[in-house]
Amino acid sequence: MGHRLSKIYTRTGDDGTTGLGDGTRVKKTSPRVEALGAVDELNSIIGLLLTQDVPENIRAPLTGIQHELFDLGGELSIPGRTAITEAQIERLEATLDQLNAGLSPLKEFILPGGAQTSATCHLARAVCRRAERRIHALAETEKINPAAVKYLNRLSDLLFVMARVLNASAGRGDVLWQPGKNR
Repeated sequence: MGHRLSKIYTRTGDDGTTGLGDGTRVKKTSPRVEALGAVDELNSIIGLLLTQDVPENIRAPLTGIQHELFDLGGELSIPGRTAITEAQIERLEATLDQLNAGLSPLKEFILPGGAQTSATCHLARAVCRRAERRIHALAETEKINPAAVKYLNRLSDLLFVMARVLNASAGRGDVLWQPGKNR
């Protein structure tokens, strides 16, 4: 498992660099660190969502997803490492299909909102999309695991469906977009 941190500050990042898992130092503004940060932020928002009253059919998958996002962070922190697999993507798809089966078909765009849990889930979805963009930006200059991008793409879809399920379980409907409402 490696070394445990007994001292949190090291002062090694004071010069604007940070250490990767393989020991190399990179700028804190590098595409790799930007991708790592976005994945960390996504995991934190999912953690925030899990502090709320969410049904078990949402809680259980999100708890597993938090661990996978930490694995993804490990993958990003060690260039060339692979942690995310096609099997994990397939599991996201199966969960998405199962949750979506109980929802009414969408006929209009929806806005983030409704119940607090749903709004938090929409926030996680938006940050997930940012993490996906950051990994795409990293892939422009470095080789990355293609499954990592697919994983985040499916996860953002799953978070969208989870937000709808959370509204339904709270007795709230989707917040429908009304084009030109304030003209």
